[in-house]
Amino acid sequence: MKVTAHQPPRIARANGIELCYEIFGDAGAEPMLLIMGLGAQMIHWDDEFCRQLAARGFRVIRFDNRDIGKSSRMTGGKRLTPFEMLKLRFLKIPVAAPYTLSDMAEDTVGLMDVLGIKSAHLVGASMGGMIAQELAISFPQRVRSLTSIMSTTGHPKVPPPTREAAAVLMAPPPATKEEYFERFAQTWKILRAGSFPQDEALDRARAERTYERGLNPAGVGRQLRAVLASGSRKKRLASVKAPTLVIHGTVDPLVRPEGGKDTAASIPGAKLLMIEGMGHALPIPMWPQIIDAIDKHARAASAKAMH
Repeated sequence: MKVTAHQPPRIARANGIELCYEIFGDAGAEPMLLIMGLGAQMIHWDDEFCRQLAARGFRVIRFDNRDIGKSSRMTGGKRLTPFEMLKLRFLKIPVAAPYTLSDMAEDTVGLMDVLGIKSAHLVGASMGGMIAQELAISFPQRVRSLTSIMSTTGHPKVPPPTREAAAVLMAPPPATKEEYFERFAQTWKILRAGSFPQDEALDRARAERTYERGLNPAGVGRQLRAVLASGSRKKRLASVKAPTLVIHGTVDPLVRPEGGKDTAASIPGAKLLMIEGMGHALPIPMWPQIIDAIDKHARAASAKAMH
């Protein structure tokens, strides 16, 4: 296993805000941008996961989305109420939001500009998959390949989260550090939807690291508003030209498996990989399968682009 270069986190001025990013892998390698999900800092792309991807010959870039971790905190937007969620679901009344997923896609493009990257392989998880989809729709020339993981099209016909997973989204922020650590473990137990001792053993350390980098509960609320205010991408996804791979767990309680199936069905020529027993998380035992799939997909896209 060759040791790949690793740069410490830096701050980029992109799209009028500051984004904290970190690079694994050699400067000359093909760029691969990892876009994280709702309320999740870039470190949710585990260091070791990033190193393993970089070792396959990619320059792996992870970053904190706006309103999370060490990136700019935005303002505005009250805490989302269950009433608004019901209005959206049953009356199709859109949720108001200070920014949308397309703004977040522009943040990502801004980061690529700062780093001098004309086009990259995009890998997005959950909300990150939605941002990557937006980017592939609006900035097709910037996308070498698209991998959308545990994400969805925003189509209202996709079944909603399980009651337990929805409760995780709507829970009020923890009041103390200890409560935060407890909540973190509880949340991931629900989202992983199964027993994963390796990950459970890391929950405490992961929670501590997340806590130390800084929490922004109001920012998570704004990100959730961005998702809900952005509506359905289903029709627009028909225009996506980037070679697309959709990865989804068969037992995802938050973005149901139908979300992945709908994404794959909506993008011309997309491939679908359903991972047996995977919930709304990237558990360590499933890394080999996920990393292999991302690697193979990105390589095939590059080889095709050469011809």
